[in-house]
Amino acid sequence: MEKSSTHAGIFTRRFGPPPRAGTPNVVLVHGLGLSGRYFVPLARRLAAGGVTVLVPDLPGNARSRGVVRRAPGIGELAGALRRWHHGLALGPSLLVANSVGCQVVAAFAARHPDLVRRVVMVGPALEPGAGGWRQCGRLLADAPREPLSLLGLAAGDYLVTGPLRFAASFRQALRDAAGSFEGHLARVVAPTLVVRGAGDTIASRDWTRRVARVVGDGRAAEVPGAAHAAHYSAPGAVAELIERFTAGGHT
Repeated sequence: MEKSSTHAGIFTRRFGPPPRAGTPNVVLVHGLGLSGRYFVPLARRLAAGGVTVLVPDLPGNARSRGVVRRAPGIGELAGALRRWHHGLALGPSLLVANSVGCQVVAAFAARHPDLVRRVVMVGPALEPGAGGWRQCGRLLADAPREPLSLLGLAAGDYLVTGPLRFAASFRQALRDAAGSFEGHLARVVAPTLVVRGAGDTIASRDWTRRVARVVGDGRAAEVPGAAHAAHYSAPGAVAELIERFTAGGHT
């Protein structure tokens, strides 16, 4: 069952039992301009195992759009996630992120290693060295490979976030990708799984393997038949990868 609430000004969906000290929890972090809605299939699948799954809408996005007056940078989002995490009194978390959410999680994990149990990055973006127009082209090329239901959901989220806010957030994310992203990745010490949909046009195979090498303890996996949002189109396969990873098995 899904429950929703607001913590530290951040709209949050919860699946599974309420968070309690000393019990496992999973935090799902969405990508640019989106909400946590496209994580719902994976959240339900993970919560079926009895863990607490929390899905925040990051400040400036969707139902947390009004928390801030301008588009926050990646570092500011990581700071907001830290305050939200503290407010809920969560112990070390399994952080699962998609796309630009991986930049936020990398910054969070680099700054607060004591709050991170493990990390899963699904289609980490944006790739350093690829300019804005090239990144936009990759996004457009990915769209036909995603389920139509995801395209409708994403369009609704983008409208709520707003085109100007989306564009400003995109510029912030590009700056982070060109500057801090790889440095943050290099400071991630938690075991990290980098997942890529085999048809992803945004996060290339070479880049995702590079991410797995840059982090302190990384490994990579691909999901056949999926694209950039593998967690949405193949939630069962991604959940199985995560469960094997958290149990210490090979992916």
